[in-house]
Amino acid sequence: MLWFNCDGLLPGISIAICFLAVSLAGFLGVLEHTTFSDVDYLCSMAEGSANNREMFRQGKKTAVVLGYTGETGQALVKQLAKENLFSKVTLIGRRIIPLNESERPEFEQKVVDFENLEEHRDAFSGHDVGFWCLGTTRAKAGVEGFKRVDHDYVLKSAEMAKAGGLKHLHFMSTMGADHRGMALYTKTKGQVEEALKVMHFARLSIYRPGVLMVNRQESRPMEAIARFLLVPVAKVFPTAITIPVESVAQAMINNAVSDKGKSVETFENKDIHVLSGISGHCPKS
Repeated sequence: MLWFNCDGLLPGISIAICFLAVSLAGFLGVLEHTTFSDVDYLCSMAEGSANNREMFRQGKKTAVVLGYTGETGQALVKQLAKENLFSKVTLIGRRIIPLNESERPEFEQKVVDFENLEEHRDAFSGHDVGFWCLGTTRAKAGVEGFKRVDHDYVLKSAEMAKAGGLKHLHFMSTMGADHRGMALYTKTKGQVEEALKVMHFARLSIYRPGVLMVNRQESRPMEAIARFLLVPVAKVFPTAITIPVESVAQAMINNAVSDKGKSVETFENKDIHVLSGISGHCPKS
């Protein structure tokens, strides 16, 4: 004889699952319909950026992308190549990789040894705009490796870029970043945010995207499963906790060419959707 009663257990499990599903849907619904921080301001940035692009090109500004081999970095490089906004774009990483987008003469790849960044100070000098998309995972690098990449490398390179004349830094953080938190990933990102603020860039733009919807080239089985399960969530609640990686890249570019930015600004997941100009939250003119 079984030690439990299937007839009594299964209905209970079904009720529990239904309760959890309804609760989750309610939570996502609240997130989806939470008011944007300032939708009019974000829309004006997204829409105004289109008019500013030609003037921005004429400025002959230069850019540097750190972490250009990651998913966000790749999407960003692809869009930068398409829009041809900068006279020069330096791509900094550990190795040279084939990039169709970098065949254009304004793109240059530079290899650096992150363990000896001081030796590569010149690579971070002479840029107007920086896009910091560098990052790894605890599963891939371990706790100490993660901290070294996501904290130490990011801050040291930002410090050198600032000394080298960088005016506007775009930093890829994460949803829920909090320097006082307990979770390693969000706490580390929050600590980096706070450290960047006291570097006093002319402009510092922090992006806190939710789950990036992208088909990763790197194999991360658990993330792949999570994204698969989140596909229907993204369709019903598109701005709650997910965002296409292309939207993050476009939001960064729109912000870079906008003339409405603040000295220090933090864009949450919903804000990034609007700033990208892709979400459809801005009224049609």
